Amino acid sequence: MDQPLNDLHQLSACASEVDAELDKRVDEYQMLFDLVPCIITVQDKDYRLVRYNREFAEKFDPQPGDYCYQAYKGLSEKCPVCPVEKTFDDGNSHWSEESGPDKDGRLRHWVVKSCPIQNSEGEIVAVMEMCLDITHRKELEQKLIISEKKYSSIFSNIPNPVFVLDLESLEILDCNASVEKVYSVTKDDVTGRFFLDMFSEEDRDYYAIKLRTSTFLGQAKQKTKDGRTLYVNIRVSPSEYNGQEVLLVTTSDITKRLETEQQLLQASKMATLGEMATGVAHELNQPLAVMESASSFLMRKLNNEEEIDPEHLLIMAQKISGNVDRATKIINHLREFGRKEDAGLERIQVNDLLRRSNELLSQQLRVRGIKVVWRLAEGLPPILADPGRLEQVFINLLLNARDAIEEKLSTAKTKKSFEKITLRTRSDGDKVIVEVADTGNGVPKDQLDKIFEPFYTTKGIGKGTGLGLSISYGIIKDCGGNIRVKPGKGAHFIIEFPIPHAKQTQVSR
Repeated sequence: MDQPLNDLHQLSACASEVDAELDKRVDEYQMLFDLVPCIITVQDKDYRLVRYNREFAEKFDPQPGDYCYQAYKGLSEKCPVCPVEKTFDDGNSHWSEESGPDKDGRLRHWVVKSCPIQNSEGEIVAVMEMCLDITHRKELEQKLIISEKKYSSIFSNIPNPVFVLDLESLEILDCNASVEKVYSVTKDDVTGRFFLDMFSEEDRDYYAIKLRTSTFLGQAKQKTKDGRTLYVNIRVSPSEYNGQEVLLVTTSDITKRLETEQQLLQASKMATLGEMATGVAHELNQPLAVMESASSFLMRKLNNEEEIDPEHLLIMAQKISGNVDRATKIINHLREFGRKEDAGLERIQVNDLLRRSNELLSQQLRVRGIKVVWRLAEGLPPILADPGRLEQVFINLLLNARDAIEEKLSTAKTKKSFEKITLRTRSDGDKVIVEVADTGNGVPKDQLDKIFEPFYTTKGIGKGTGLGLSISYGIIKDCGGNIRVKPGKGAHFIIEFPIPHAKQTQVSR
């Protein structure tokens, strides 16, 4: 009898241990069920809440017997697309995205997944629904959509044309509405084309380099679809577009502005020619006097029926021919200077242009007792400039120096002394520097910051337009250079030009 009793006690003890273990497991699973960081509910076929975890209870404060759609979706009937219903129908898991208010009335968004709960016979007796809160992500998505609409609207309505270019090929990937107004093309016309096609064929290699290496390109010349010529300033910035690196290119149409500037430049040239008239007359009088003297000698010999020595005849003919060439050169120089031309940057030697500028004024400077002192460094690298416009700058500075010296000499307290204009050139690192200094009265310190303003002049009434230095400033800036005036005795202008890279070639503007 003792043995069966012992076995019974052992079985009872084992059963107690199993029950305790089962209770422990149930408690663990209940704790895990409650602590899962997402919403979990168990629903019957009528969508009543059989069980739910702590996360659900804290967010929605449900009551016993609540329907799921009442408890956390604020509906009076089940959702139109219900993953629980689908799982009861086919026994499979289903996904959906749903929205509804929490207990505080705030709209929430969830990703929902359902899975079946079966009894021992394999019948679906309930469905577990798990919801992951994606409210923060949804709010960010909405903000992103609003932001994209806002920036898309800004992009489309920017008054300047904006192009999105592939970084490697410079293909136009996108553009804004202003492209149609400025270039007379639709978005479909340009999308897929290459931005370089808008430039002349000889300029494309230059701009292919500049677009990838520069942030600003001034006065670029482009062609529209209807054959018009456009002058534009181009600004380039790297960006991203649909996950790829691109160039964001903005163009500003400056065609009308340049046309106005050209008219102003031409008017300034004519004014400069007027100022040089007296000096040019002196320049022409000398060769004319030589020719008149030679012709008088020949006519006197012929009238007196005197024999002319062949050697003397040859000398007279050579003098006449040489002075005709000299007068022709002066006249052609004046015609070239006064002619209206398209602006274009090309490689030039600044020393040659200084000498050429002085040719038209040398005689009138000489008769006024003004000496030109040359301090030109030899072997200077070429600069990129428009020769016609830059000559206008140099002539303007020489005329200003002449007038400043004359004004100084006209004052009662000033005695005539050795007056000079010094022209100096040198190179400094990546710059070529030109200096024009005179022995005039100079620029007062309180006027240094105004000297390049339009219509500002230190000359007396009727003696200056106030446009020369302003125009000169713009021309130098168009060459990529800088001009400033140094305080001191006499005016001392310093002009700096960047030395172009070897790959830069002539570019029409």
